[in-house]
Amino acid sequence: MWSSVLLIVGSALTVTAVAAYASSIYLHRAMAHRALTLHPVADHVFRVIIWLMVGVSRQQWAAVHRKHHTFTDVPGDPHSPLVYGFWKVQFGNFLYYLRDARKPEVVAKFASDLSPDRWDRLIYNRNWAGMVVGTGSLMLLIGWWQGLIASAIHGVLLTLVLTPLINGLAHWHGEQRFPNTARNIRWLVWVTAGESLHNNHHARPRSATTSMGPGDFDPGWSVIQFLHRIGMVTSVRRN
Repeated sequence: MWSSVLLIVGSALTVTAVAAYASSIYLHRAMAHRALTLHPVADHVFRVIIWLMVGVSRQQWAAVHRKHHTFTDVPGDPHSPLVYGFWKVQFGNFLYYLRDARKPEVVAKFASDLSPDRWDRLIYNRNWAGMVVGTGSLMLLIGWWQGLIASAIHGVLLTLVLTPLINGLAHWHGEQRFPNTARNIRWLVWVTAGESLHNNHHARPRSATTSMGPGDFDPGWSVIQFLHRIGMVTSVRRN
């Protein structure tokens, strides 16, 4: 009994952590902000992870995030707690994301540089297929009912906890080093891949790291540095 519980929880937490770091490094820093360039091998590895564990289009994700930076915490922001209310964004963040992600005009305006390639058209933009394959793979790996429960926990953690912590809480409560409406929440850096240093990010959105002063630690940046050392990342921006 307890071994099954530990297997389920451990698997869910592992998948969620991989998804969070991949989202931060690939979708956020590489795609949305062009803060780093990935080797084609690393690019496809990240795209597979996003397809299996996150289930979003890189074009749509980048478009919604760039719109957020264009209209940060003012009308037009896709998911600002200062515009829509904290609890609405904290618990309904995914619905706010979908509202703009599904608008072709938003994607065309904010992500025109990310035109779908043949891999997007064949595989990666089939978001639900990726989630089905990802869930099925986990079921085969750890057992059908264990994998199904672990996948459900992962979905809840990613869409209702981690992402809303950045889009909701990190625009509502925390420390501010720079004069913008985002906040730094240092105790969340490990589970958010450094994204919770959000005030820093909004001060320098094109930087590949969110660490910008004493007491800052960006674990996502540590992964980027490792990938850079082995030749999987190039053209890293620091400002």
